[in-house]
Amino acid sequence: MSEYTQRIDVARRIMEASDVDALCLSVGSDLPYLTGYKAMPLERVTMLIVPRSGRAHLVVPGLEAPRVSVPDDAFEVVGWAESDDPIAAIDGYLGDAVTVAVGDETWATFVLDLQSSNPARSYVGASNLMAQLRMHKSQDEIVALRNAARTVDAVVDEMANVRFSGRTERSISREFIDRTISLGHDTMDFGIVASGPNGASPHHEPGERVIEQDDAVVVDFGGTQAGYCSDTTRMFVVGRAPYGFDAAYEVLREAQAAAVDAVRPGVTAESIDAVARDIITDAGYGDLFIHRLGHGIGMDTHEHPYIVEGNDQVLEPGMAFSIEPGIYTPGEWGMRIEDIVAVTDEGVERLNRSDRAYRVVD
Repeated sequence: MSEYTQRIDVARRIMEASDVDALCLSVGSDLPYLTGYKAMPLERVTMLIVPRSGRAHLVVPGLEAPRVSVPDDAFEVVGWAESDDPIAAIDGYLGDAVTVAVGDETWATFVLDLQSSNPARSYVGASNLMAQLRMHKSQDEIVALRNAARTVDAVVDEMANVRFSGRTERSISREFIDRTISLGHDTMDFGIVASGPNGASPHHEPGERVIEQDDAVVVDFGGTQAGYCSDTTRMFVVGRAPYGFDAAYEVLREAQAAAVDAVRPGVTAESIDAVARDIITDAGYGDLFIHRLGHGIGMDTHEHPYIVEGNDQVLEPGMAFSIEPGIYTPGEWGMRIEDIVAVTDEGVERLNRSDRAYRVVD
């Protein structure tokens, strides 16, 4: 039995417990998670229909059907011609389903067409259902995440020997991206390089600002390797650290290390956020830590579980997520340290291993 057949079987058990009659998945990572097939985001509808019992069907544009490999007869591929009505086909496979869970990234136009085809049906989001599946990584998935993390760690080490001053944020970002691809990533999703005052914006878009002496530079980058994501943040300082930076950075390192050490089965996601936030708040920087502590990671950069106040999700072995506290001083500088960790039977494995001290560069 293939892993995809097993995943579909687990999905059905969750559907039954959730009183969901059928699951419909289109573009996004939920589809390849259950089928191994990544759909192109086309105006032509692609939809996996998984009833609570019976045969699963993958409805795809006929010209895309040759790209689909069916593992272990886990589902049946149905190709539709340009003159066909794929919504009618999907409606037929849904049969007498009353409650249908729809993948979060399904195009609105497809959902509206399905609603019009059978107004008696009730449609709900599939996020919680799929999260129960995807939060628990297999050993193979953890290996893939570990390998992706090792690649970006190696790039961090390489870039510690690169000149930053006199170059634009955009050029440094491009070098991070190019080196990561050359070391094994298939795609890159982002390459944040935020220098000086730009570092106070956590998701700053690298631009034409020229990096100067005594700038602190936030570098947050990641992509996909063998289907699984990387995401890490490290700090670089050009010359000398700006005023007040060193004291804040020691607090940040303490908070990040304490949060990682607190990860273990049986504790809640929000309790890990609180560990880091309390340390930063007690040191007087609480108002400058302006985002959640972390997010799950796998086939998507951001997925469940989210490490944030209010999330009482109990951590279990196989869950993987970021630990990334930050301190941001508007108009001056910002700082963040980010590692991906995995919950183990005994506690935690830190998948990113590069040095968390800031790197002094020219």
